[in-house]
Amino acid sequence: MPDADGVAIILIREGTSLPSSLSTESEAFLPGWGLIKNLDGCGLDHKIREAGWSPLCLAGETRATVSGIDEEKMVRRAIMEILAGLESEKFNSLEVTRVSSVASKRFLEVRYVTVCGQSRLIQQGLGLVPATDTALEMPVAPEFQPVSAIERDYRELAIKRSTARISSS
Repeated sequence: MPDADGVAIILIREGTSLPSSLSTESEAFLPGWGLIKNLDGCGLDHKIREAGWSPLCLAGETRATVSGIDEEKMVRRAIMEILAGLESEKFNSLEVTRVSSVASKRFLEVRYVTVCGQSRLIQQGLGLVPATDTALEMPVAPEFQPVSAIERDYRELAIKRSTARISSS
């Protein structure tokens, strides 16, 4: 667990592709998510960049506050809330950057824990589009689709005629 000194942890979605040169020790943390034990955020970023991959931090910090008695269970619940709130499937890791707990002076000494996290994307290519989602798979606008030779000649003739009209005016 991260502590008050700002030591961050990294969670990685199960099934996430990682560079073969990257050796990580992980343990199950939540269903579908593993906790990296031997690297923090900076260390993981460095190793990923060394392998030629791209670690990207997605915009905005996400936070969740929960109440309860057992601090470890509260942190897990807060992380589950963060993961549930991030609807995008484009991220595959989460860096928990801060955990702050407050003992309240209210009824039965209820405690509150706030967990802050940064969603991240680890991928082989550059940019926010994974290598498997290439632009070639996207539908092509009709004006850019391949056409027959007759249609192409007709379009070229139409362009020449309109250009001639514009230049003669």
